[in-house]
Amino acid sequence: MSLALIAVLAAAFGLCVALMLAKWIGSCDAGTDRMKEISGFIREGAFAFLKREYKSMAIVIVILFVVIGIALDFTTAVLYLFGALLSVLAGFFGMNVATKGNVRTAAAAKDSGMNKALKVAFRSGAVMGLCVSGLGLLGVGIVVTCLDLATVTQCITGFGFGASSMALFGRVGGGIYTKAADVGADLVGKVEAGIPEDDPRNPAVIADNVGDNVGDVAGMGSDLFESYVGSIISAITLAAVAAAHNPFGFSKETAAMFPLLISAIGIIASVAGIMGVKGKEGQNPASALNMGTYISGIVVIIASIILSKTMLGTFNYAWSIIAGLVVGIAIGKVTEIYTSADYKYVKKIGEQSQTGAATTIISGLGVGMMSTLWPIIFVCIGVFVAYKFGDMYGIALSAVGMLSTTGMTVAVDAYGPVSDNAGGIAEMSELPDGVRKITDTLDSVGNTTAAIGKGFAIGSAALTALALFVAYASVAKLKAIDLLNPIVVVGLFIGSMLPFLFSAMTMNSVGKAANQMIEEVRRQFREDKGIMAGTSKPDYKRCVSISTGAALKEMIMPGVMAIVAPIAVGIILGPAALGGMLAGALAAGVLLAIMMANAGGAWDNAKKYIEGGAFGGKGSDTHKAAVVGDTVGDPFKDTSGPSINILIKLMTIIAVVFAPLFVSIGGLLK
Repeated sequence: MSLALIAVLAAAFGLCVALMLAKWIGSCDAGTDRMKEISGFIREGAFAFLKREYKSMAIVIVILFVVIGIALDFTTAVLYLFGALLSVLAGFFGMNVATKGNVRTAAAAKDSGMNKALKVAFRSGAVMGLCVSGLGLLGVGIVVTCLDLATVTQCITGFGFGASSMALFGRVGGGIYTKAADVGADLVGKVEAGIPEDDPRNPAVIADNVGDNVGDVAGMGSDLFESYVGSIISAITLAAVAAAHNPFGFSKETAAMFPLLISAIGIIASVAGIMGVKGKEGQNPASALNMGTYISGIVVIIASIILSKTMLGTFNYAWSIIAGLVVGIAIGKVTEIYTSADYKYVKKIGEQSQTGAATTIISGLGVGMMSTLWPIIFVCIGVFVAYKFGDMYGIALSAVGMLSTTGMTVAVDAYGPVSDNAGGIAEMSELPDGVRKITDTLDSVGNTTAAIGKGFAIGSAALTALALFVAYASVAKLKAIDLLNPIVVVGLFIGSMLPFLFSAMTMNSVGKAANQMIEEVRRQFREDKGIMAGTSKPDYKRCVSISTGAALKEMIMPGVMAIVAPIAVGIILGPAALGGMLAGALAAGVLLAIMMANAGGAWDNAKKYIEGGAFGGKGSDTHKAAVVGDTVGDPFKDTSGPSINILIKLMTIIAVVFAPLFVSIGGLLK
């Protein structure tokens, strides 16, 4: 277990780098008094939401802690608490820096130009990335260091359960908040009132910018924290299986330490990649970000080859890790092709918008559905290669490989909402047009990187959930999932339905919350004519309060459903039916998540493509149609789509945690 200390030290190193980057960002100029005032509104609203959200989540944490302690054991319950706490901290620390980085990015764009603005925005995201990977590996490393391997294998899934449950509530709650504000601001502001995005006269504009932080920074951070620790936990859980069936003579202790050391190398590689992102004059920011991704990936590939041979006695397991890493990068590239305005699919949606909102929506749905083809093929190739070289343990390692550079991946993803906020602050502060042009360029790239991050998270969810599924089968003593068994088929259909039910609940929640926001914005415009004239200020706090209250109320049912469903199926129908349910949820959920995330990203960038001057530009009928498509896509890409991957893994890890209970009961209806 002494090797686990290396992982703890690497995690501490990543957190120290995050602290240094945070201090550097804090030392940057925050701009004019007006910029500081607006940034203060955004920061205040973001932390007000998090405070209320964490209070609500604390109730869930306490209830589940007691249930796990009574139904299983209190070691697992304590690890559940530990995982939940670190997940919350990852989101909190990341958002703390993001709400400082937004105004400093705008100030850098005003005073120094594109390169400095890119540096500030990206390093703000990098703090989030290093907190996610650093806290995740630190938590797992401490658990493995302090407990013997038998206890770790039996109880560490409790840590993953804590991370998953908090990630789901964080992603759903943040997603509902941000999209309620975004839809309200867009439909009333852009379409009805005809004012620009981020116009200070729009009452929902502060809530919209707050939403970028609570949804796309804090929520996304908790999401990938859960994916990251889930991949490591699944590999540790399967270490005993790997040691028992390998011809190379390595022990289960060595097999358990291997994914920890790969993850440790991944943090160092992420730091190298982050420091390698340097913008050059006239260079597309995407090129600089891609360079960082490639640097970190190459470091992990080299390290995995060396460690696989020295620790496990063969290069085979390196191929499993490389397969996951390459699949992650490939999914990111495919996502970019389907969601970036540099490619034909987004341009086609913009062209279709010339004939109205209906054709915008039809073409966007078509792009989303088509975009499932290559990611699924790549995942299948990754699973095949990983299994070929490393059996079931290899599949778990492929997920570790894909997520090993999470620090860099999250940095690229979180950079987007920071840039978006910077553009909003520039608009509301009435900075020169050149500043907004810089922030818009950063934001446009950020939309694509956010879509890539979501595709990456969904792909990793498929591999992680599959590895956890194997762990469940091992704990539940299932040799196969028999599709000729009617009880298993019942579970399969229930599992296939759950992602659709979950998406319906989250979409409806956004619709209800957005309806309240739309009515409030209309009311303020109607009752105070001075808002549009610029002689009086809108009531921003009222809109922030509406989004906060609606999000906290509406996130409860989807979260409870995700926790209750696998427990109910396991108790009532038994372990085999639950296995069928997990298989159905995995297959249907991954496809639905890819479709929704990519359709939403394509609609968003089609709108921005038109705003850049295509097909009539801003204010045209084509633009209005594209805005409608974007508002439909908002909950697709920022609420329902990315939440499905957490749903899949949460249900799977619940199955692993409670498997002994389900086996002892055997199914009440059997």
